[in-house]
Amino acid sequence: MRKTFGTGSVWEQTLGYSRAVQVDNTLFISATAASGPDGIVGDDFYSQTKYILEKLGAVLADAGFDYEDVVQSKLYLTDITKWEDAGRAHGEVFGEIRPTLSLVHVLPFLDAEMLVEIELVAQKSA
Repeated sequence: MRKTFGTGSVWEQTLGYSRAVQVDNTLFISATAASGPDGIVGDDFYSQTKYILEKLGAVLADAGFDYEDVVQSKLYLTDITKWEDAGRAHGEVFGEIRPTLSLVHVLPFLDAEMLVEIELVAQKSA
């Protein structure tokens, strides 16, 4: 079984991707930034990470998953020296769940105000 989930973002249609794709009991969520209806939310690594994780919580719920189902998390940071700030927000959500984690240092994103993107994989027990 393959099912796609979208948010209605213009980028999804333009670039030809889905916010999330479920294959059987696994949900793959595209890298997500702190973009809100009025632009980028937050101006630091902690607040953007916190906002992104809230957005991703809604994506998980829409697909019938929860944070507890997350098995892999990837944080893409434009300044790796700020890993502790992003990590603190990540730990507030995943501290007891403990998915695998990658911290990846990247060049600036399309919008220079974007500091963080997060990509998740979640899996339901069979």
